Amino acid sequence: MTENQGAAHERWVFAYGSLMWNPGFAFAERCEARLIGAHRSLCVYSFHHRGTPEAPGLVLGLELGGSCRGIAYRIEPELWSQTHAYLTEREQISGVYRECVRRVQLVDGSRRAAPAVAYLVNRGHAQYAGALTREEQLALVRRSHGKSGPNADYVCATVSALEELGLADVDLAWIAHQLRHEPAHAVRPLRPRSDPGE
Repeated sequence: MTENQGAAHERWVFAYGSLMWNPGFAFAERCEARLIGAHRSLCVYSFHHRGTPEAPGLVLGLELGGSCRGIAYRIEPELWSQTHAYLTEREQISGVYRECVRRVQLVDGSRRAAPAVAYLVNRGHAQYAGALTREEQLALVRRSHGKSGPNADYVCATVSALEELGLADVDLAWIAHQLRHEPAHAVRPLRPRSDPGE
């Protein structure tokens, strides 16, 4: 098999939210990556993992336009079927995300590019929340709690993961700053969880 044939059969997953700090699957390689044509946005109402239908939380989605720095994971071919099944169960609870394959640039000095599975938000879905101000986002995140725990934990863990990469998301960082500087009783401590994006 040639190098190009091998690359064509590689399976990658692009992570921009909780998959960065809690992937939940085995991987052969983890690399910082850039996706062109979509950006990270706190634009999805969470009715399950970080909120409820009565008191929705907010989680991240990829919206078209711009670019996004995150993590790409390479999955061994023999593990792809079970990994994809896991991701489908984790990310496709309600259909608010569209599974796509997008080319990402690996930021490891190799100048490699790879096709990666990514989850873009469906702007026509009832859970799309793209018109909120960051103050409205903060209010929802501060109060919400779902199956996977407090919404505040999700946002703060994502910002911490970005900070470890030397990256900044201005709006997310502002929300995390407000949450981190509230009285200790206002935000529950971060616990590792099996945390789907939604």
